[in-house]
Amino acid sequence: MTANTPAPRPAAFITAEAIARRVAELGSAISEEYPGATTENPLAVVAVMKGAFIFAADLVRAITIPCTIQFISASSYGSGTKSSGNVALDHDLAIGGKNVLIIEDIVDTGLTILKISEAFKALKPASIRICTLLDKPAARIHPARIDHIGFKVPDRFLIGYGIDWNERFRELPYLAILED
Repeated sequence: MTANTPAPRPAAFITAEAIARRVAELGSAISEEYPGATTENPLAVVAVMKGAFIFAADLVRAITIPCTIQFISASSYGSGTKSSGNVALDHDLAIGGKNVLIIEDIVDTGLTILKISEAFKALKPASIRICTLLDKPAARIHPARIDHIGFKVPDRFLIGYGIDWNERFRELPYLAILED
């Protein structure tokens, strides 16, 4: 391989087509859960950056009820492939009294979603529900109540569809396993 030759793309673990089908199903299910959502009282969607940005964009377009979208930053990985155990949150949200849907890219140890949920409860929303693209129950250390799951996956490091390794591979239209 020369310096100008692109590196080979990793093989798909979950295809773009399977992701699109599942996102449509999730959007439909979420829309049915909030029949009272109106333009005056929309569902408050909060996407966890950066990994959930593509999933969140596709999901809010599949949701058929009025919603707003806000973003928070939460990270427990740094530059590694394992959670550091420390979660840094960066948010400035107006969710008091609102029905909130948190969109995550992946729930593995459960620590990040636990910290986010605790921080959000202090803001007194009407309700909090969680939707994750990927669930890794084998990696769970902290209990996590997840209302909507895209795919249950093995305890491997996944990349693509917005999820990165060292800021790389987010652009893949599918999900792949990062090989050691």
